[in-house]
Amino acid sequence: MNTTKKRFAAAALGMALAAAPVAARAADDVIRIGILNDQSGVFADNGGRGSVVAARLAAEDFANEVIGQRIEIIDADHQNKADIASATARKWFDTQGVDLIADGAASSAGFAILEAAKERKKIFIVNGPASSDFTGKACSPYSFHFTYDTYALAKITSQAITKAGGKSWYFITADYAFGHALQRDATKFIEAAGGKVVGQAAHPLGTNDFSSFLLQAQASKANVVGLATSGRDVQTAIKQAGEFGIVEGGQKLAGLLVFITDVKALGVKAAQGLQVTTSFYWDLTDETRAWTKRFQAQMGGRVPSMIHAGVYSGVKHYLAAVKALGNKDGEKVAAKMHEMKVNDMYNKDVVIRPDGRVLHDMYLMQVKTPAESKYEFDYYKTVERFPGSESYRPLSESECPLVKR
Repeated sequence: MNTTKKRFAAAALGMALAAAPVAARAADDVIRIGILNDQSGVFADNGGRGSVVAARLAAEDFANEVIGQRIEIIDADHQNKADIASATARKWFDTQGVDLIADGAASSAGFAILEAAKERKKIFIVNGPASSDFTGKACSPYSFHFTYDTYALAKITSQAITKAGGKSWYFITADYAFGHALQRDATKFIEAAGGKVVGQAAHPLGTNDFSSFLLQAQASKANVVGLATSGRDVQTAIKQAGEFGIVEGGQKLAGLLVFITDVKALGVKAAQGLQVTTSFYWDLTDETRAWTKRFQAQMGGRVPSMIHAGVYSGVKHYLAAVKALGNKDGEKVAAKMHEMKVNDMYNKDVVIRPDGRVLHDMYLMQVKTPAESKYEFDYYKTVERFPGSESYRPLSESECPLVKR
């Protein structure tokens, strides 16, 4: 063999050796689940590490093994940046043998993950991202929207408040996909209930000073100041609204996406009377309380948010479909997930629609007063339960190309 041939042979061998670990990872007998979300920013409390724990609890329900394959949970922080979310998802799918990604956090990051999953026919369990477009014009046969969406949040909260006399609204809105979708959907229901939106201000992610937005809201004389934002931003807005005397001045404060983690951070005294829409509350039933104890044991006593419950539910449903099918082929598993009903500690025979919408029941809750709250995390009382069939955008109005007309 001459020198040139030796070089080519060595180069080929080197390339093969370099590729071998990747191929081995992709073909190994492991069901690999990735939790890709915000672990250090404004959504870290309501998703973050708690979503990793929730996925582990779902794996534990199967003794960490399905169809003879070990279940492995990996995670990464996309820092609420769509480019990082996209690059991480593609790397996971292409070189690390990831079969499913769950959570997603911000809607902008979620849409980036969705594209990567769709191209590779991999499953994406959407939990943190709220935009109703995930089951609308952006729907995919491989994505499943668990937990909530902007349509349900807007419909339940804004209708209830408008019908109770909050006829004029001023929105303080997160200036990205989620916030705009939430205000858009809420406006529809406010107007349908005889109300109107008199103004709005858009704030960037991670705003520390809401004073200018709150002053504009006060000057509008609107009955209701609607907060179409979430995470630590909604906590900051509610705290500063108290400092500006928004409620004391006669205006109502409406948080369209408030988590139990936000109530914990604010304290019951500051949050009392706030109406919130949720798909999960830890203290609903004996089953939810028992699952919460498992979660708390790994989370230093913290209670789960509805995102954590949704991650658990979605990952468990995926694993149940893999077990029933007998393999983990993405296209076949997705079809099986649509075929099967969702059953877990808070969902009983829940249907998944062709657009990927999981028809959880939704609840309108009210934060208790300090006198009403009798024990730790005893924060909510139920105002009304809404069946999943009535909570989400009807298929007759869907822009999803998977929905048959």
